[in-house]
Amino acid sequence: MRINKGDKIEDIELPDSYGNTFKLSSTKGKKVLLTFYRHASCAVCNLRINEFVKKYQEFGKYFTMVGIFHAPVDFLKKNMDRHNLPFTVLADENFEYFKKYDVERSYGKLFSAFIFKVHKFFLAGIKGYLPVQFKGYVDIVPVDILINEDGIVEDVYYGKSDIADHMPFDKIKAFSIA
Repeated sequence: MRINKGDKIEDIELPDSYGNTFKLSSTKGKKVLLTFYRHASCAVCNLRINEFVKKYQEFGKYFTMVGIFHAPVDFLKKNMDRHNLPFTVLADENFEYFKKYDVERSYGKLFSAFIFKVHKFFLAGIKGYLPVQFKGYVDIVPVDILINEDGIVEDVYYGKSDIADHMPFDKIKAFSIA
C-alpha cells in the first residue's frame, strides 16, 4: 500500500547500522523525515546523505531523520561509517518495508538518472562514493515521508523521474522548523 498524507504509519522495526533494534515509534514527539533509499553503496544515496549531514544543523531542534536501505547490517555500517551521521539509518535486508509501502523498482528510472542526473554521479564520484560492491537492488526509486510529532504523515514524495528524485531540501527544512 502506498503511503498517503494523513496516514499513520504502523511501527517500523529494523536493525540500525550497529545491529541495534530501532523502532520508528521511538521518534514520537519529533518531526521525522523517513526516506527509503537503495542499496548502501549507492553513489547518489551517499551523496544525498552527505548533503544532509552538512545541512543538518539548519533543521529544527525537534527534527530527526531515519533512512532505510536495502542492505545487510554489516554492509550498511561499512558504507555509513564514513559519514559521521547525526541521524539513524536502518537495514531492511529482506525488503520487507519496501514491499509493504509499494516502493517502486524501475530500471527505466535508473537509466534516466544516468542521462539526466549525470552531474550527481560525477559529484558522488569526486567525493569517493563509487560503489565497488553491490548488496541490494540498484533500481529502487526513493520515497521521502514527512511525519509530524503525533506520527501522522504530513507529506509524502514517491520519486517520479528517476532514482535520484527526492523531496527538495527547502521543503524538508520548512517542515522541520514550522
